Amino acid sequence: MIISTRGRYALRVMIDLAENGSGDYIAMKKIAERQGISLKYLERILPVLTQNGIVEGVQGKGGGYRLTRRPEEYRVGEILRLTEGDLAPVSCLACGAEPCSKRDECRTLPMWTKLHDMITDYLDSVLLSDLMKNAT
Repeated sequence: MIISTRGRYALRVMIDLAENGSGDYIAMKKIAERQGISLKYLERILPVLTQNGIVEGVQGKGGGYRLTRRPEEYRVGEILRLTEGDLAPVSCLACGAEPCSKRDECRTLPMWTKLHDMITDYLDSVLLSDLMKNAT
């Protein structure tokens, strides 16, 4: 499993909003400057976060983005699933995947299932607030 730039940048944006927002809206341009991310790329990431209700955005003067919850209420797994999709290590474990014809006799499925559970459990145990403290 490789987390793409989109997922990594989404986490950076969320940390930036948590550390610099204090309830105020932050302009996309400010986030882009601080994080070294192009505005064009942020324009592809922020709508996903907004549409799923983990950030809210306001256009116009004084507008920008802010978190909808406290940093300790966000799980890294939640953010990555929104931006990356399923985090399954193999396609047969992906959400909505067609059942594999070899499922009943697959000797590797238990290993992949355990790995998937470990990845999911770990990413869901890390909170945005943990990343703010560099505690992971």
